[in-house]
Amino acid sequence: MMKIFVDADACPVVGIVEKIAEKYNIEVTLLCDTNHVLYSNYSDVIVVGAGADAVDFKLISVCHNGDVVVTQDYGVAAMALGKGAYAIHQSGRWYTNENIDRMLMERHLNKKARRGSHKNHIKGPKKRTDEDDLRFAESFEKLLLMVKSKDGGQDGDF
Repeated sequence: MMKIFVDADACPVVGIVEKIAEKYNIEVTLLCDTNHVLYSNYSDVIVVGAGADAVDFKLISVCHNGDVVVTQDYGVAAMALGKGAYAIHQSGRWYTNENIDRMLMERHLNKKARRGSHKNHIKGPKKRTDEDDLRFAESFEKLLLMVKSKDGGQDGDF
């Protein structure tokens, strides 16, 4: 039975995930560290110690083949895919076995460029819009329906 796991530290789409999951009666678990404690009327909440990557490792330890992971962390997405889970970014973009290597390489190159740059202040992400939320909701629901139609199995080519 498919479950949804959300890397919920500073995740702007928790409410959307819960609303759509409730519509389809799918269990949701929110994972956060002690700096971002969450409360939910729908989801289970797992609070993990505030160590570097503690939430990431806990999420990967509890997700299984056929589950859906919501994360903005490419490394977490790669590990989830490796376990046979599905992964989606808060932008609505699906992580797949076909695109994850390129995304990880881009992340690495961007990090390297930032380290080599003498500009130490980098603008943060753009403010989230209603269109961003709508795009995520549509993509997330489409992913859930696709996974449900496969009965939780993954063949690697979605």
